[in-house]
Amino acid sequence: MSYDVYAIGNAIVDLQVRAPDPLLQALGVQKGVMTLVEADRQHQILAGLDGQPVHRCSGGSACNTVVGVADFGGTAGFAGKVGGDELGRFYLNELKDLGIDCGVEPTGGATGTSVVLITPDAQRTMLTHLGAATGLSTDDIDPYQIGKAKYLYVEGYLFSDPGTREAAERAIEVAREQGVKVALTVSDPFLISLCKDLFWELIRGPVDLLFCNHQEAAALTDLHDPVACAQAIHQHAANVCLTLGKDGSIVMHGGDVFPVEGVTVDAQDTTGAGDMYAAGVLYGITNGMTWKQAGHLGSHAAARIVTQLGARLEHKFTPDDIEKLLA
Repeated sequence: MSYDVYAIGNAIVDLQVRAPDPLLQALGVQKGVMTLVEADRQHQILAGLDGQPVHRCSGGSACNTVVGVADFGGTAGFAGKVGGDELGRFYLNELKDLGIDCGVEPTGGATGTSVVLITPDAQRTMLTHLGAATGLSTDDIDPYQIGKAKYLYVEGYLFSDPGTREAAERAIEVAREQGVKVALTVSDPFLISLCKDLFWELIRGPVDLLFCNHQEAAALTDLHDPVACAQAIHQHAANVCLTLGKDGSIVMHGGDVFPVEGVTVDAQDTTGAGDMYAAGVLYGITNGMTWKQAGHLGSHAAARIVTQLGARLEHKFTPDDIEKLLA
């Protein structure tokens, strides 16, 4: 089977919990950011949530995106490392049930987890223990699988660890050798301080499509105006999708700027909004849509995901839904 998108990223089980602000204060966590934590700290956090309803699903940024692609009716594969534990089996079985190929063998150790604390203002605070995800290596990169894809989608979080960085760079190299286009998501503003030069090297080189938000784009370019940021990146990357939250996004293609409207909704949880936007765009451009249409679909997909808890669409887009959006 060929793929619309083959993604590589950290395989993380998301544990989503609704949490009032005083609980965050009691746990001593910084609101609204993603923080990497060690195993013992993650155990403390989970113990502090005792009695709170927890929703779990296979996650990680790139995984969320390929699940979205599959939800739209596209085809997808994923490379990510889980442990040989119960959570790892849960992760792989869920992807299999969703029709997503994941041929990477589990490793020893615990599967990575991300505790996602969702406050009443829809902000999400993530505490992530990468666990077995850091075991992803160049040995897990399958040229045959990548070669079957229209796009390789690479998660920026991989570049924060030397081992997973090598795996990501190898996957990009394989994609270019086989004529597969490369999409990169910056993933998080904190990565700019660690990987700014590397990201620019990729943008000026193999990256065909860059996904970023306004904060990330500003950090990359040292500019503020979002259009100026997008244009600066577009001088080097053939295509740019810069998200602006409730204000929509900017899509750059062929030297043209396509402003994409935001969608007004009652946001409950912003987890996975950027991932679902990327899913809409990637599904669109691999299934015959124009870049503006793909951005339009991505915007509506992001809006739908924030009206619910978690990064899995409870109400998927039907072919009729998509046709109406593009009419």
